[in-house]
Amino acid sequence: MQGPETDPDTVTSIREAVADGRDVVVDILNYRKDGNTFWNALFISPVRDEDGRIVYFFSSQLDFSNVKGKEAELAAARHKAEEAVAKRTSDLQASLAARSLLVHEVDHRVKNNLLTMASIVKMQARLTQDAGQRQALMSVLNRIEAISTVQRKLFTTDDVARFDIAEFARELATDLVGALRRDDVVLTLDLSPVYVPAVKASPLSLIVNELVGDAVLRGLGECGGEIHIVVKRRNGHFLIRVEDTSQPVEPDETSAEVSRMLLEASARQLEARIERRNEGARTIVEVTLLVEHEKDIPY
Repeated sequence: MQGPETDPDTVTSIREAVADGRDVVVDILNYRKDGNTFWNALFISPVRDEDGRIVYFFSSQLDFSNVKGKEAELAAARHKAEEAVAKRTSDLQASLAARSLLVHEVDHRVKNNLLTMASIVKMQARLTQDAGQRQALMSVLNRIEAISTVQRKLFTTDDVARFDIAEFARELATDLVGALRRDDVVLTLDLSPVYVPAVKASPLSLIVNELVGDAVLRGLGECGGEIHIVVKRRNGHFLIRVEDTSQPVEPDETSAEVSRMLLEASARQLEARIERRNEGARTIVEVTLLVEHEKDIPY
């Protein structure tokens, strides 16, 4: 599929990713048998067994040369990927007898599904000319990646029944603030390990993602700001608190409304309480999850 105009660096990146067992998403100029060229959006991801060994690679490709047909092609690629994942899931469920192995494989399936969704959203954003639509797609991508991080952490731990929300908050906040590359946005953390049932991992991760993301946006003014994150158990409660001190930045109304709806929906799902207050230039948001039984959120 390669020819004289195919970028050799892109070919090298694919070869190295496969050799290292890493995910790779690239756009590459390929050639058909008749010599005609086409732009190929290529996605490759390794699939591992319960011991972490690569058993095969999941791959999808999309010819996006014809911009007019991009929506149909994206829909076809998504349908094809969903069929492939569904077939693999059916095969795994038929062959796996051990409960722990089944849980691991289901988590792996979800991770692959999320990676496929993220790939499709990235391609759509890349082909979208409208800046507002592109920003909305990137916002969706950010939330998919937050949930994907949760699934990756669940899959790579021995105890798939519990999830440390404090460690997730550390990784998420560090990545978001680090990506800004600004010395005037200062992050501080007060985190204690808090293990929550795996069924609560996704809504809790969305809550953390929205709170930290909002704080980062408010710290994007000319003067920067400070962001302080607390995750701990206190008096039978599970507490997430995000404080930021900055010159407020006027948020996009649609983005702010979507964030508010996600927070409220996740809080209702967890029967949690959200409190927000302002003290001068400081904004404080607290999410408290009442714990009826000690075993609900084990240490």
